[in-house]
Amino acid sequence: MEITIRAEDTLSYYSHLFKVPLNLMEDSNPNISPTNMKVRGKVRIPGYISVPYVIEDGDSLWDLASAKGLHVDAILILNPTLESQLLKKDELIYIPERIGTAHTSVKTPCHYKSLVKTIQSLKKLYPFITVNTIGKSILGNSIHEIRIGRGKKKVHMNASFHANEWITTMVLMSLVNKYLHSLTNEELIRGEKASRFYEEIELSIVPMVNPDGVDLVLNGPPLKVKEEVVTINEGSEEFVHWKANIKGIDLNNQFPANWDICKRNKEPKSPASRDFPGDSPLTEPEAIAMADLAKNNSFDLVIAFHTQGEEFYWGYEGLEPPISEEIAIEFERVSGYQAIRYVNSHAGYKDWFIQEFKRPGFTIELGKGINPLPLSQFQKILKPAEEIFFAALSF
Repeated sequence: MEITIRAEDTLSYYSHLFKVPLNLMEDSNPNISPTNMKVRGKVRIPGYISVPYVIEDGDSLWDLASAKGLHVDAILILNPTLESQLLKKDELIYIPERIGTAHTSVKTPCHYKSLVKTIQSLKKLYPFITVNTIGKSILGNSIHEIRIGRGKKKVHMNASFHANEWITTMVLMSLVNKYLHSLTNEELIRGEKASRFYEEIELSIVPMVNPDGVDLVLNGPPLKVKEEVVTINEGSEEFVHWKANIKGIDLNNQFPANWDICKRNKEPKSPASRDFPGDSPLTEPEAIAMADLAKNNSFDLVIAFHTQGEEFYWGYEGLEPPISEEIAIEFERVSGYQAIRYVNSHAGYKDWFIQEFKRPGFTIELGKGINPLPLSQFQKILKPAEEIFFAALSF
C-alpha cells in the first residue's frame, strides 16, 4: 500500500500508526530517510492493502477505524481531502486493511508463470523483500531468488530441482508467505519475536530451480523442443514423471561431489527423463546458477526440498560439521521425519555444498507416494515442512 507523505510525518510515525516494525518500513523505502522526507512523496506500507469503501448512513471515522483496529489518522492519510468530522453518504473512500496469509494458491499446480505472478504479488505486498535473477534456464526462463532479512547469518532453501516435484515450490512459497506475514504482524516464531529473525538472518529462497522441467510436466513441451524431448522420453508424449531439465539432464546429479561415481552408477548413459548426470559436472545453466549462488554467498546452512519419503539426509562422506547432527536431531523431532546421515548417492546439491564448504546441508524428502505427489497431500506435507523451515531459522 502506498501513502502520500505529509508535513512532519516520519517513517517512525508510520511504523507506530500502522503497527509495522520500523526495520520493515525502512527496508521497504530504502531511498527515504529523516533528511529526505519529501512532502507529497510516496511511502510504501508493507503488509497492507487499501480497500475501497462507500460511506453509509451513520458511519463515523472512529467506527470505521475501530472496526479495523486502526487509528483514525490511518484512514485520513489515505484520503487527504477527507475531513475528519464530515462523512458524506455514498462517498467513496479508501480504508487500510492488513492482508491475510492466503496469497499463495494451493488449488492448482504451480507452473513458471504462476510462480512469477506470486513473486510479483509478494513483492508488492511486502516491499522489504529483494527479488533477484540468479540465472536463466535452457529456455530462457529466469531462475528467481527471494531475499528476506538483514542478518549476518545466511540460510538458503530451494525447491523443484526435479520437474515432477513441483509441489515443493508450492510448499516453499507458502512458507515464505507465512514468514512475511509473521514479520509484518510482529508474531512469535518458536517463542521468539519474528523481528529477531529478520535482524539476525538473511534468508535466500530459490523456489523453482528447474522452471523448464516443471512446465514440461504440467503443460507439455513447447513446440520448438517438442521433437527433441519426445525422443528423449522414448517416444512418449506423457511427461508426468519427468525429473530432468528440458535437455534430459538430472540437475541434482550435476554437482562435482564424486560426480564420476554418480556417472558410473546411474543407468542412463544419455539424456533421459531422469537420473542422467550429463557428460560432465556443471554443464547445465540451472546447476551453474545454483553453484554460483553458493560460491558468491557465505551460506551457513542449505536446505533442498524434494519429494518423497518422509525422511531427510544430512551427511556426506564425513565432511559435515558437528552442528549438522544437532540440527538433524531437531528437524527429526519437530517434523517426525527420519534423519538419515548417509545414503549411497553423489553429485547432489546438498552433497556438493557439504563437500565444498564443510557446512550443514540437508535434503528434505517431503511426503510419501509416487511422484508427482498429488495436491491432496499438500496440507499433510506443509506441516512438517513448516516445522523444518522455522527450526532452520533458529540455528
